[in-house]
Amino acid sequence: MGSTDGIQADIASEIEVDAFRRLFPLRFYERHLSESVRPDARPLNKARDTSVALGAVSSADGSALVKIGHTTMLAAIKVEVMTPSLDSPDEGCLGIEFNMPPICSPSVRPGQTAELAPVISKQLSDSILSSGMINLKELSLISGKAAWMLYLDVYCLDADGALFDAALLAAVAALSHLRIPVVSVNDDGRVVAMAGEHVEGKSVREPINREKRKLTFSCIPFSLTCILHQKYILADPTAEEELIMETLVTVVLDLSGRLVSLYKLGGNLAYNSTVQDCVALTRRRVKELHQILNEAVSDMEVD
Repeated sequence: MGSTDGIQADIASEIEVDAFRRLFPLRFYERHLSESVRPDARPLNKARDTSVALGAVSSADGSALVKIGHTTMLAAIKVEVMTPSLDSPDEGCLGIEFNMPPICSPSVRPGQTAELAPVISKQLSDSILSSGMINLKELSLISGKAAWMLYLDVYCLDADGALFDAALLAAVAALSHLRIPVVSVNDDGRVVAMAGEHVEGKSVREPINREKRKLTFSCIPFSLTCILHQKYILADPTAEEELIMETLVTVVLDLSGRLVSLYKLGGNLAYNSTVQDCVALTRRRVKELHQILNEAVSDMEVD
């Protein structure tokens, strides 16, 4: 009898806690923050468990599946031959698009574009291109005539906070997995994929690139989003935390610690010392993410 009463008391207590969390979410969180811990038992400065799986889409030229906590991103790259612009005859192009289908969050309605999607698309493009990660001249095939166009699509499968961080990691991982196809020039002067001695009945000349190759990265950007609330800094917030405490700061650094981008959303103007603390947390996170990516690349090479 006593054990039954104890179980019922525990259930009643859990219901009370859940009700308090729903009715007074900010007060619920502030009680935890005062003890330097979050409801999911993480310390304030700790990111969620992170995983990277390369080659998630077999039909893509490069792909990756990334999870940060429950936040899940799928990135895939397709490459095509394009005619370079007159302004940049020796450069290829990289196009990035971030997608939030309705399955990722109840707040995304079918048939409508999520408000965050174009914002994150631009942030991804700005961070990857401004960091100098990819040398667009490396995508050139024949000066003024042919170059590679990379289409990088990132799909959010579960939007549970820190979407940009997971999207950037997925994009970087997919680019790390990318293999540029072997191509040649046929008798008509067209650049075609190598598939034996003949392609579509046309004889081909020597291949422009003799084997599939990886891109050379001059640097790799990673990011960390933090929530600022009163005197507290919460690293890698969940969707619930972002909804309750609205001041977000996202810091993008490369492996050398160079600042690539800094984004702030909502709230009052952040103090310089607070931003410096966010940068310091990002430096530590960059090392963690680089190690996770390297392990994923090593596992792929072994397979």
